[in-house]
Amino acid sequence: MRNPKDIIINGKTFDVVLEEHRHWLNEDIDGWVNMRANLRGADLRDANLRGATLCGADLRDASLRGADLRDANLCGADLWDANLRGATLCGAKNVPYIPYSCPDFGIFIGFKKANNHIVVLEIPEDAKRLSATGRKCRCNKAKVLEIQNIDGTASGLTEIKSDYDSYFIYRIGEIVSVDDFDEDRWNECSTGIHFFINRQEAVNY
Repeated sequence: MRNPKDIIINGKTFDVVLEEHRHWLNEDIDGWVNMRANLRGADLRDANLRGATLCGADLRDASLRGADLRDANLCGADLWDANLRGATLCGAKNVPYIPYSCPDFGIFIGFKKANNHIVVLEIPEDAKRLSATGRKCRCNKAKVLEIQNIDGTASGLTEIKSDYDSYFIYRIGEIVSVDDFDEDRWNECSTGIHFFINRQEAVNY
């Protein structure tokens, strides 16, 4: 994780940029009017921004991939076209709308990798579904349609175990469900049935 003191933004270390931005928010120092954080296009990959106050900051086109934004305040921040893939937003406040990687409603197909096979899932209309900032999605229940080999051919299997819980079995024709589904979308690796909308992404995972 990169320390703000080691990140240079427009000739200043990032911790200084954040301090000046606080003055811009509080209007409490001479010259505050010019201290708004201009982070447009900034490289903030893997940056430790935990608890940072980024209200009103210009983060357009910034790379925040893998950044730790836990407990950060993003009220009014401009995140247009920012790359938030893999960023951690647990406990973050006032996060601007980020669309899910899966459909918000309706029935659709998802793909899950398990024991070097691909499980084809039908996510029902009444299933809870969400995603964080990346492409991986989670749902609370799904119907198992097929178990394929990695190359897409029929595996001949009728059931397969989860990689993470050997007691969780995907059986063709049955609905699998998770009782303790975590509805906090920012907890990307939390409880739920993990899947991708695109089959190749499941293969690559």
